[in-house]
This record gives sequence, C-alpha cells and structure tokens, in this order.
Amino acid sequence: MFDPLWLASFVAVAETLNFTAAAARLDLRQSTVSEHVRKLEAACGRRLFARDTHSVSITADGEAMLGFAASILDTHARAQRHFAGDDIRGRIRLGVSEDVVLRGLPEALRRFTSENPQVELELTVGLSEAMRKQLTAGELDLVFLKRRIGETHGELVWREPLVWIAAPDFRLERGRPVPLVVLAPPSLTRSAALAALERQGLGWRVVCTSASQSGVHAAVFAGLGVAPHARSLAPPGHVEVAALPALGEIEFAVIAGRAAKRGPAKALAAVIQTSGVLLRNRSAFQTAP
Repeated sequence: MFDPLWLASFVAVAETLNFTAAAARLDLRQSTVSEHVRKLEAACGRRLFARDTHSVSITADGEAMLGFAASILDTHARAQRHFAGDDIRGRIRLGVSEDVVLRGLPEALRRFTSENPQVELELTVGLSEAMRKQLTAGELDLVFLKRRIGETHGELVWREPLVWIAAPDFRLERGRPVPLVVLAPPSLTRSAALAALERQGLGWRVVCTSASQSGVHAAVFAGLGVAPHARSLAPPGHVEVAALPALGEIEFAVIAGRAAKRGPAKALAAVIQTSGVLLRNRSAFQTAP
C-alpha cells in the first residue's frame, strides 16, 4: 500500500517543504516526486500537503503519515543493510551540534554502532561554526550541523523555523530591552536573533551567554530571558514567544570531509539523512503572547 519510493519522496518534501529541493535531494525529476506524493495521497485517501503557487505546508494527516513513513523507511533501510552483507569497518570522527544530541540522535547512533560493530565512532559535540572549521582542518570526518538558508555545502537533512523560547511564566516588559539568552559566538542562532531585533529597531541586552545548549536551556527555564532555538529541537516545558520579530529558518545538514565520502562515514551519513524525521520532536508547542 505504501511504496517506500513514494514514502521517501513524501518525507523529502515534508522536510524541505519544497518539491524542487526534495527532487534535488533524491536525484529525481520534480514531476516524479510530485507523482509519488499523488500516489501516496491516493493510496491513503487523505491530503498530505496543502499547496498553492507560492508555498507548501503539511496537513494534520501529513504529520501523522510522517511518523509512519519514518518508521517504515527506517526498517526498510535496516533490512537492506542487513541482507546486503556489507562488513563496514573503520573509524569515524563525527561532529554534531548539541541541540541535535539532546534529541533523537543518540538512538540513531546506538543503532548504527550495534549494527556495525567493526566501526569505531568518535563523537564531538559543539557549536556548528566551530565544527565546520574542525572539518576543514581535517580534525573531523563528518559533521551534522546547522547552516544558513541558501548554503549548498553538504546534504540537506531538514529545514525548519527558528523561534523564540521562554519559560511559561516569562513576560516581556514593554519599553525595556529584550533580555537574551544566547550561545557564545560564533553561533548562527545568536546572529539571527541580534539581526532580527536590530531590523525592527528593538533594544536588547544579553543576560546569559553560554558555551553549551544545556546552559541556554537552564537560563531559559530560570526565567532570565528569551532564546532563539530550532523549533522541533526545543526542550519540553517551554513556550514560544510570538511578540518578537520572526527569526527566519535554519537548515540541518550532513557535511563529509574530502576523505570521508566513502566507507563507514558515507554509511553513517546515509543513516542520519534517512532518520531526519526521527530526530525531531514534532509535537505541538504552547505559544505565549
């Protein structure tokens, strides 16, 4: 009923919200991706996307299908790897941004290492911009990190909005500088937050600078201020603050070093790409005024 090819096209569109980008990721024609989605919608009898000439958004039924598709495609890929009989071995130096580690990535890594016991995985967690430099310097083989919209280096895993998060009882004070909880530079989310506020002519003050995402979460829960954050990776118990300027979107991508586009690093990159839906929390968020 649900052909894995149809599901792969559906997931790619759901993660990019763009049929052209989904086709490029899958190395297919856009018409082929559209046909796959049409067949999947016909098979389940539900509309999975709302489309017009300018935008694509996922419906409630599409959100439900996304969870099923992720599980089906993950099982399908694991079965293929098992019966292919490939004996993957070697060392992978993987760098990931901390917000992803705090969500679903550990389970994906645990499964990968258990299925490939001859692979030695060395994990580095840090800021996206710092790990990009380590990759260029040859200190990492593969990185899974945030990148700006429009960048083309690496393979897109998903795109999503950046939002402002705060503690449930936090209230902005009218006429006062916006209290910010941000990562230490260089940080894409910090840069996006400052640029958004300055475009609107809003005053701000940094009340907490943290070298880690965990520190940002702690300061937010303490009620010190608001923080920019990828929506689906935000910690439980927060609210989104709608009164502040939009922050735009951010992308998560896998980038391989020059010597790591084959062997175990290539296999792990494929696992991360196909596990994109499983790495995020797609539950509804509470919004503060």
